[in-house]
Amino acid sequence: MDELKKISNTLRKDIVKMLNEASSGHPGGSLSACEIVTTLFFDEMNIDPKNPNMENRDRFVLSKGHAAPVLYAALAEKGYFKKEELMKLRKTNAMLQGHPDMKGTPGVDMSTGSLGQGLSSANGMALSFKLDNKESRVYVLLGDGELQEGMVWEAAMFSAHNKLDNLTAFIDHNGLQIDGENKKVMNVEPLDKKFEAFGWNVIKIDGHDFKEIKNAIEESKKTKDKPTVVIAKTVKGKGVSYMENQAGWHGKAPSDEETEKALKELGGEL
Repeated sequence: MDELKKISNTLRKDIVKMLNEASSGHPGGSLSACEIVTTLFFDEMNIDPKNPNMENRDRFVLSKGHAAPVLYAALAEKGYFKKEELMKLRKTNAMLQGHPDMKGTPGVDMSTGSLGQGLSSANGMALSFKLDNKESRVYVLLGDGELQEGMVWEAAMFSAHNKLDNLTAFIDHNGLQIDGENKKVMNVEPLDKKFEAFGWNVIKIDGHDFKEIKNAIEESKKTKDKPTVVIAKTVKGKGVSYMENQAGWHGKAPSDEETEKALKELGGEL
């Protein structure tokens, strides 16, 4: 667990630094997903940075594509590309775009950005593995504000109808979106009962607790004939005091002074 915590903290520092360098991007929802992404990429998924297109690899879909910085930080830390690329985020002619691009970035399995589409893409991957009798699994990370999109629920019906037990969806449930609190913009609760009604296996966890994340993944792998959704309670902007639980940090880059403060809290430096 200590190693995962160390990696997660490194991802947070890289997120802050790359957004500061880019002067744009989405820190809040990237920081809230660090433990989930760390667990998947450094403890769970069958992947190989030396062979990004390995046929039998597990797949990861970042449905909330604006949180690309956490994915990029993980891919760089894992060795898919040099960490210097992180400082070219959102730069013209650079590899790392504002949203994930599967054609231009090794390790990215699905181009995302338009909210609500990721679960449908993950469904296609999971169903193809079923049809081909492959053991690969699919993980998809959604934002809670994203669940206001109707396409998500169409996809949720499809997942259950096709008994995609090789699919695990994580919901980064930080309670905030660009316009404020989810419950005030468009209430999505009760999430657990909704997914249960759609035929899913539902697990609720602390999305910053590695043990709970790992246990949820193990339960999902043992669950048969049902997809699993992990509703992970998280803190938007986790790890940076002035960003935590602040909707204003959904899509705003930190200044040099704010970056210095954040890195001090995270134990890093510019």
